Amino acid sequence: MVNVGLSSLAKLPSLAKLRKLELSDNNLSGSLDALSLKCPNLTYLNLSGNKIKELSSVEALQNLKSLQSLDLFNCEITSLEDYRESVFELLPQVTYLDGFDQEDNEAPDSEADDEGDEDGEDGVGPAGDYDEDDDEEEDEDGSEGGEVGLSFQVNRGEQVGNSGIGLQDEEDYAEEEEEEAGAAQGQKRKRDVDDEGEDDDDDEDD
Repeated sequence: MVNVGLSSLAKLPSLAKLRKLELSDNNLSGSLDALSLKCPNLTYLNLSGNKIKELSSVEALQNLKSLQSLDLFNCEITSLEDYRESVFELLPQVTYLDGFDQEDNEAPDSEADDEGDEDGEDGVGPAGDYDEDDDEEEDEDGSEGGEVGLSFQVNRGEQVGNSGIGLQDEEDYAEEEEEEAGAAQGQKRKRDVDDEGEDDDDDEDD
């Protein structure tokens, strides 16, 4: 709820599972008791750019036991002497104040972490690396493989088909040869019978 003119959190709904809340650039001032009551499990709270002036205003955040990162940047409270030391002492559970820890080490980018988590869920990988060239190479390999496989199947089908036709032709040819041989044998027998008949006629004439 960034820059929406909030001056009070009295109507904030109960959000027990909420972990991250953005309330920057509003008009919030005074006590922040509503946050500890309605959002008890916050780990990240951004109150930068509000009208928070006193340490007593953030004292209620002691009840946010899971709070790790608090941002009060551009609030008047940051102009107080020993501001950072006082807040870390008041809220010992807080690790990062205004993006830095007590030793001035910068906090990790929460948005980058969120994106990394989303990428991990999508199966791209923990680092979210994505290489389009790899996919293109895979597609090319896959298409070539598909073409080779298809042509191989077609050629194989032609070979099988041709061999089948050859076998059929050989069978037909063998049958024709048998029929021709049978016909030739029948004609030979007929000629033999005719010859015998002629011989008998000649004997009778004698």
